[in-house]
Amino acid sequence: MRTFQETLSALRREKQISQRRAAAELGISQALLSHYETGAREPGLAFVSRACDYYGVTADYLLGRSEEPRGGDVSTMRALLAQVRLMLDRADMALDGKEGGAL
Repeated sequence: MRTFQETLSALRREKQISQRRAAAELGISQALLSHYETGAREPGLAFVSRACDYYGVTADYLLGRSEEPRGGDVSTMRALLAQVRLMLDRADMALDGKEGGAL
């Protein structure tokens, strides 16, 4: 996995914009963005949040905690979807049982 500074720099390059432009749009100086990209300084939470919104990625991705830029991995999402389907099936069965008993 990449580090925060590697990911931040790579996202900017993928977007094909200069440090100057990215810094201006993120509300910081070019020098500060350069420091974040080289690891000379660490950003605060407000900047991390703005950078996530700006690049359209999750904080976990930006911080190097996930390889999925837009959210959880597919297996996690499938497991969650399976749980939701099971809950919906149980709710349907419960409603069918109540309706059947009322007749």
